[in-house]
Formats: sequence, C-alpha cells, structure tokens
Amino acid sequence: MDTKNQEHIHDGEDYRYIPAFSVASGQGVQIKDDVYAFTTQIVNLAAVGVPGQSSFVLIDAGMPESADDILEMTRQRFGRHSRPAAILLTHAHFDHVGGLVDLIREWQVPVYAHPEEIPYLTGEKSYPNPDPSVEGGLLAKLSFVFPNEPLSLGSWVRPLPDDGTVPGLEEFRWLHTPGHSPGHVSFFRERDRMLIAGDAFVTVRQDQLYSVLTQKMEISGPPRYFTTDWAAAKTSVQKLEALKPHDALTGHGKPVSGQELAEGLHELVVRFDEVAVPDYGKYVDGQDRTMH
Repeated sequence: MDTKNQEHIHDGEDYRYIPAFSVASGQGVQIKDDVYAFTTQIVNLAAVGVPGQSSFVLIDAGMPESADDILEMTRQRFGRHSRPAAILLTHAHFDHVGGLVDLIREWQVPVYAHPEEIPYLTGEKSYPNPDPSVEGGLLAKLSFVFPNEPLSLGSWVRPLPDDGTVPGLEEFRWLHTPGHSPGHVSFFRERDRMLIAGDAFVTVRQDQLYSVLTQKMEISGPPRYFTTDWAAAKTSVQKLEALKPHDALTGHGKPVSGQELAEGLHELVVRFDEVAVPDYGKYVDGQDRTMH
C-alpha cells in the first residue's frame, strides 16, 4: 500500500451518512453492453467496461458510506479481483464522491476531474452552502444538512486532459458543462450517442421528496439546492441537447433513451427559464433574492 499518498487522504469534515433512499437504491441497470448504471440511495454512478474483464472505469462514487456496495457491485460484474483503470468524476458534490476515499484506499487508482473541481478534492475550498430557501419541495428544504466541505485526496486526483480525451475510455470525450458546479463535466460517446450527464440535467425532480422516493420520470434541470450559476447551467443543457444523445444516464433518476430523451431534452431547452430556474433562492441571477 502506498502510504505516501494514503496517509493524508480523508473525507470532508462534515461528511456523514445521509438517510435518504429511493426505490432504485442498490439496483443496477445495463444501458449498453459496457455501460452499467448503479444507484446508491438517491444517486447514480456508472461502471464502464465489459463484464467479466478485470479492468473498467468508474464514473462518480456515490453517497457517503457507499464504498462497500460499490465494491460488491464491481466484484460481481467484473470479477473478485477487478479494479478500475481510473475513477472519473462529473463533479465533486458529496453525493458523487461519498465513497471515494475508501475506494482509493482499496484500489489505489487515480481520480480525474475538471481543473475547476480539483480545489474541492484537495482540501483547498468548500462548495457554497446548499440553499434550503430555494423554490422547491421538501428535499430542497432539508438540503441544509448536506455536506459541502472538501475532500483531501492529495496526489491521487489529477486534471482531465485538456484535449477532451478520457483516461481509460478511448471512445468517450468529456465536455465542460458548468452551472451545477464550476467544473462539472459530462461524458459522450459519438459511436452510439451514449451520454453520461452527471447533474447537468436529471430525470427526476430532485428537490421533491416524493419524486425522489418513487423515481418519477421527469427530465429536469440540475438539482436546485446546489446549482449556483443558472445562466451557465442553461448553456450546458443546450450543449448536451445539441449532441442529440440516444441514451442518457444522469446523476439522479432513471436512464432515458430514444424519443423520450429527445423530446424531454428539447422541451427542457425551450422552457429552461420557466421549468428549471427557480423563482427565488440565493443563487438565482447570482444574488440573494430570498427576501423579495
């Protein structure tokens, strides 16, 4: 074990188990022969690789204390002694990096993220506080309990290549899709138009507890309580819609494909200001409008 890189890595100081679940928790869905979606509580991650082969790539790392479930999933899918070539991050919010420290300790593999996310992974910078005042349902109101302090991963974390290539995934490229977070990225494969979108858009109203619990399908903007730049978020959705993806896995909600994806994503682009941007909240138009 590489103690030089291991001794200083740790979770954010406010990381803890969050008792939030959906009907999809612990379940997996095969989207393509080599793309598998797995849900830890209320968030999705992707394991990309051919089943039975020992090497794969993990995209995102689930909720806090989810590492054991992720390890068991990868062992069943890729083999008892399998390990990824790399872990890729769409962004570094707590529900996408919750199992990361334990996975690094187990696998000792590099983690790649956009350069603008790296300060949240090296202990340098905390995310802005989640906004429980934002327009939305009960889950938005409870977001004040969500962790926002940075992880400290030391030299395990590296920037994604400048040229858009993706370590360990030759056919994918990454796209900068900020808004939900400064360094948010999505991953796209031209050959079959497979999109792994993170939280650039989602397929469930993530601010509404009932929708999250039941995983009610609704192509929606990024989760409101953590999105700090709505103009950038709109541009990112437009960028992804222009790719005309055939299949999409988002950070929250069910995978979606074909006509349902095309129509839903187009509708989101056309009506983004109306259906995605909240009427009020700290981060609407870049200012605190909670008192208006």
